[in-house]
Amino acid sequence: MRVILTGASGFLGRAVGKRLAEAGHELLVLGRRAPSWLRVGDGFHRWDAMDDAAPVEALEGTDAVVHLAGEPVAQRWTQAAKQRIQGSRVEGTRALVEAISRLKARPKVLVSASAIGYYGDRGDEVLTEDSSRGDGFLAEVCAAWEREASKAEELGLRVSRVRFGVVLGRDGGALAKMLPPFRAGLGGPIGRGRQWMSWIHMADAVGMLQFILETPEAKGAWNATAPMPVRNAEFSRALGGVLRRPAVFPAPPFVLGLVFGEMSTMLTGSQRVKPEAALKAGYRFEYAELEAALKDLLTTR
Repeated sequence: MRVILTGASGFLGRAVGKRLAEAGHELLVLGRRAPSWLRVGDGFHRWDAMDDAAPVEALEGTDAVVHLAGEPVAQRWTQAAKQRIQGSRVEGTRALVEAISRLKARPKVLVSASAIGYYGDRGDEVLTEDSSRGDGFLAEVCAAWEREASKAEELGLRVSRVRFGVVLGRDGGALAKMLPPFRAGLGGPIGRGRQWMSWIHMADAVGMLQFILETPEAKGAWNATAPMPVRNAEFSRALGGVLRRPAVFPAPPFVLGLVFGEMSTMLTGSQRVKPEAALKAGYRFEYAELEAALKDLLTTR
């Protein structure tokens, strides 16, 4: 397939681009700058999701769109940062769908990223793709983001909205931020560590997205999380165990609030998410259990 990819320079986008290239797909990247991994023969067209109309001419003749672009969420949520987080996702997706609507021959599928922030802080409740939207800033952003993507269904596209959990990878993301204190023996749970963490190994985050792209029946919401979420305390013990370091120093929530402001709710909130759609569709996880995932990422190359 000829695939349009946005967000190709990001933590997830780099891995997705490389996987799709290895699978034999022809890529055209839309973004503010060409990613360093782009192959000779692949295309690039400049597009700033915050400011520009999506380039209609670049979308001509494409079979699919994989839309991952968005301002990083892991930052202090000032008012300006909130505007960037929401605008890059909601307005950027709106611009992309508007460009698709102007095509004579439209792509057949849009796979658009979302996040489990859609569900909000839900305690011990088991959350599937059919669960209701939660409360809070991220839930509002995700709901609006998905609404804009779903408008492509009216244009005849198969639309899949992929709600990513905490993606664990070697080269960035949440795990990279956790490693320094844990390697120094200063890591530990957040507060009492009772909140649920819904994680996914990068190999499965990319693998599930490819599965959705290449499966004609795959549409609607998909939770991109491993089938075995864990409590934060269990995650901390597992990470400390793999690193052979103690993990007994809790991070008080009020300190996180002082450092990160409202964004700290991402760290203290609880989301017990199950990937029901993926399991029903027959997707086979490479890493269903946390310890195996961490060992692969931290002890092998």
